[in-house]
Formats: sequence, C-alpha cells, structure tokens
Amino acid sequence: MQRTSAFLRLHQSLKSSATIYQKTTNSLSTPDLDQKLASMWVLVNYISSGGRRPKKKIYHRVHELDRAMDLQKKPSLILQLKLIIQSQKNQCLLLRDLEKEVGFVQKWNFMAVIEKYTSIFHVGGGNRTPPYVRLTEKADKIAREEAEAWELMEPILVKNLRKLLMMSVDCRLPLEKIEFIQAELGLPDDFDQSLLPKYPEFFSVKDFNGKAYLHLENWDSSLAVTAREERLALDGILTSVGHSKKVRISKDGNYLGPYAFKMNFPAGFRPNVSYLEQIERWQKMEFPSPYLNARRFEIADPKARKRVVAVLHELLSLTMEKRMTSARLDVFHSEYLLPSKLLLCLIKHHGIFYITNKGARSTVFLKEGYDGSNLIEKCPMLLFNSKFVALSGRGEAISCNDMPSSKIVS
Repeated sequence: MQRTSAFLRLHQSLKSSATIYQKTTNSLSTPDLDQKLASMWVLVNYISSGGRRPKKKIYHRVHELDRAMDLQKKPSLILQLKLIIQSQKNQCLLLRDLEKEVGFVQKWNFMAVIEKYTSIFHVGGGNRTPPYVRLTEKADKIAREEAEAWELMEPILVKNLRKLLMMSVDCRLPLEKIEFIQAELGLPDDFDQSLLPKYPEFFSVKDFNGKAYLHLENWDSSLAVTAREERLALDGILTSVGHSKKVRISKDGNYLGPYAFKMNFPAGFRPNVSYLEQIERWQKMEFPSPYLNARRFEIADPKARKRVVAVLHELLSLTMEKRMTSARLDVFHSEYLLPSKLLLCLIKHHGIFYITNKGARSTVFLKEGYDGSNLIEKCPMLLFNSKFVALSGRGEAISCNDMPSSKIVS
C-alpha cells in the first residue's frame, strides 16, 4: 500500500507540473509539449510496472589488447621517419623539410623522436650547413637487412593472396580493395607491378564492369586449409576424431573437437550454465569450409552462420598482426557474403574476436593471436621492424596499420 501511494503521489506531481508548464509557457509549440508529456508518462509507466530494471549489457574491455594499440605509436613514428630518410637522395633529411614531408602538427612528434632516440637518428649540420638528420651507423647497418626480410616475405604474401582469392565467391577481388588492406597484409605499395607479374601462373588482372580485378588462375586444394584447422592438426585433435572420449565444455568455453574455435572470454565475463550449454552446442556443430563457395548455403542456416565466423577468423589470420580495422573488414561484404550486421556478429562472438576503439579507428583483434599485449607469431618483416626499433631500447609491439609500406627488393 505504501508503495502504491508513493507511485500515485509521483503521478499526481508530474501531472501538476505538466499543467503548470502548459499554462506558463505560451511560446512552446504543441508537439514539443506532447513530447515532454510522453516522456513523463514513460517514466510513470516504467515505475508503476513493478518490474525489475533489465540488466545493462556490458561489453567487457580487454586491457591488454587496448594496450597493444597504445604501444604501437612511438615505433610507428620511428619506422616512418626511417623510410623518409631512406627516400632522400643523400640518405639524410634537412630538418627544414620535415614539415613538408609530414605536416606542421606531426612535425613536432617527429622532432621529439629525433631528440629522444639518438641511438637511431643523428643530427648534423654546422655554421654553413643547415641542420639535417640521418640514420646512425648502427641503425643504417640494421636497415640494410630489410632486403633479406622482403625476400622471406614474398612466398608468404603470394600464398596469402591466393588464399584470399580462393575464399571469395568468384575467386576474384577488386584491386582497389586489396590496396585498401595492403598494409595489414604486408604488401608493398607497388605490389601490382613488383609482385603480381612475377607469378602469372597464380594471378591475372582483368577488367570487369570497368574495374580492375585480381583473378585467381588456378585452384590449389592444399591451400584450402584454414589456420584453425592447422592449429587443431598440430594439437592432434583432427587426427583423433572418432577415437576421443566424450568431453564436456569447460567454463572458459573451450571444447576439444574438429569444429571448435579457441575461446578466450574477458576477465570480467561470468557465463552462466545456460550460456555454456549454448556454446557447447555451437562448438560441436559442424559447418562448411570457408573455402567452399558461400552461394551454396542459405544464410539462415545455423551452419552457414557459423561458417561466417570461420571466414572472419581466416581473414584475420591472413593479416600480419591478426587484426584489421573494422572499416577494412566492412568493404568485403559482397566478395565473402558477410552479414549486414557485421559488428553485432563480432560482438556476439566476443570469445573469439575483440573490438577496440583505441587509436584513430576501431580495430578487430583475433584473440588467439595474442598473449596479453604481445603478438604470438611474427612474420619476417615484423621481426625486422622489431629489431630496428629495439635500438631505441623499446620492446613494444609494432603495428602495420600506421607503418609505412616498403618495396620488395629482389
């Protein structure tokens, strides 16, 4: 009774306030007043319903992966300045020309890097010579190892490009879309001239509807194996199918099976029994390979929806750092028949993917690719970059998103 009386008094108070407001505000239009009253009634109806407020859905942060984005800032500046210096005629950059290269605002960030990391950058010049910056002797010696890193990268890049084309519905991708993700893939700026012509048995560039497309010339079934399947085979799970004992899913969502994904829930996430049972059914569900044509499957089929997760998993696995900005993933809807609500799909499977808003753009991580803030497996180019940046005394992760592209040296 006391609770009902309190609600009635609140209701009467709100009605009285609305009446006074209507009488004293002649300038207020009727639609605006109706909107205010409607909002009041929403409040009253909500309170008088007697129901509990629904729990707010929280997207749990993974601070280690957020930190991975922060750790890339200084190394990316160091690598970009290295490339600018190497592009100069005499391998040295006049400080007065720095603003012309990077802009007025960014110039001061680079000046701070030059001043701080004297083990990498040497500033010279005198009375008659304008100040300039060049690489130190030790930094220049390590920089020469980049050519060897590119030689090791080339077969990796060719393989990953072929796999990208094999996953697309028509075994072709617009060249401009590949250029859009070339930093994530580790491709050089001029890959269409320096890399593709060297492999005519694999690639061809053809015009389709007035747009240049990269076509796959031949299908290789040995490449139609996902990174997830390779990991399971390495762990001996695929070879033991049919001989393993029945196992239940653990509290962390992981399940030993040929169609299971590696799960890594955030520290603050506490799944209940019902959720874990759903995860177990989903982990056991078989699904078509991402390398089969997506047009063969109905998108409403649960198996096809699980296949979409496998496609996203494989796309991120083919990048150098097992991560890609959400905008770059978003451009491949038609080529891989991705869901229209891609963001919701990624959030739903937060044990597999993580979205961070750190940095200039939101970035999607493949969680299993990281141990804390550190990338587990590094390609030859990332190993070279780490070695170069280590001259500064820094051991943080290096991102290819803000990293300048280089050319493959034959």
